Amino acid sequence: MHMYANNLVRQRKDPFPQNSGFVRLYSREDIVDSNLYKFIRVCFMSLMAMVLTLPSLGILAGAEELPPTDPAWVNEVEAVVRKYLQTHPEVIVESLRELEERRQQAEVLRSQKLIDSRTNELLNDPASPASGNLNGNVAVVQFFDYRCGFCKQVADAVSQLQRDDENVRVIYKDFPILGEPSIQAAKAALAARKQGKHLVFHEALMRSEHELTKDSLLSIASQVGLDAGQLEKEMQSPELQSILDRNRILGNELGITGTPGFIIGTNLKLGAVDLYELKAQVLRARGQYRE
Repeated sequence: MHMYANNLVRQRKDPFPQNSGFVRLYSREDIVDSNLYKFIRVCFMSLMAMVLTLPSLGILAGAEELPPTDPAWVNEVEAVVRKYLQTHPEVIVESLRELEERRQQAEVLRSQKLIDSRTNELLNDPASPASGNLNGNVAVVQFFDYRCGFCKQVADAVSQLQRDDENVRVIYKDFPILGEPSIQAAKAALAARKQGKHLVFHEALMRSEHELTKDSLLSIASQVGLDAGQLEKEMQSPELQSILDRNRILGNELGITGTPGFIIGTNLKLGAVDLYELKAQVLRARGQYRE
């Protein structure tokens, strides 16, 4: 039973397989839900408990001769249950599917409640850059890393969304998870606000195909009209690290385990999304989406 349960857990479909448009903060093994194995054991033991009551009903041949606590009887029942599960594996598969659906529904509700409880931090943090219509009726909050390939992939869609929808506000939550260069890039972008050029610098960093070293960051800054010397000094501000720390804590509380991550209304979307999906999520947030 132990080996059978382990195999089923290993074969569970990964919600974010490789190349799915999502860069993980944790490894795949960290994500695997060990509760599935526990659930299979519960199913097995429940079925065992059910069958062990059959002697009192006289359903199994020879049941009246052997008490349900007799080791020989227990071994016989275990063999029957194991044989049944091997010949009808769809029973466990169906149970796991139902469990996963319930888990996902519960997770959506949990996520929505968490988002509601963190509305102020998500939407009203003056340290978080924003673009688009700052008085727009829908906010798109993006958690991202400048070195994340999937974040770069979705950047054009985010920019186009703002051009297509005049009532959208985009809020940028720097969420550097790919090492020190990512942290330096995030600090540079946040520091660019002092010179009023966050958006143009942000978009330039997202378009960059080069490694974001300190030299390349300052070079890109100069290209978009920033004072690179001033930017370099402002990148040293302790306040910038405090902003990143707050974003990290907020993202972790909301279940954001990698980049990119979007919060639109009360919905959390993990992974790269296209322009159509972004627009659909905005309509959902407005209550205008039709399935």
